[in-house]
Amino acid sequence: MNNLTQMTRLEVVVPARDAPAIRELITSAGATGYTSVSGVSGIGHHGQHSGALLFNEYDTLTMLITVLPPANAGELIDAVQQLLSTSSGVMFVSDTYVSRPDYFQ
Repeated sequence: MNNLTQMTRLEVVVPARDAPAIRELITSAGATGYTSVSGVSGIGHHGQHSGALLFNEYDTLTMLITVLPPANAGELIDAVQQLLSTSSGVMFVSDTYVSRPDYFQ
């Protein structure tokens, strides 16, 4: 596909208090980086979530996005699923294609 390399993309939306644990899982899986978006808002299984709260940032949602080689993704997916089994949050997994695969090795 136009000299692009297939990778696996994970997007995880969790309460801000759980974001450090997800960051640790991402780095432990060998991902070379991630993007963290705090104050995520939307409507989901538990109703509407506001993007920003005035006094308590730990009640907001954080979305973490990472891209890694498919061979490394399974371990991370399993670890995130285990964490989400005891807390709230969602994970999205998709195939993606990158133009600079060396950035993700």
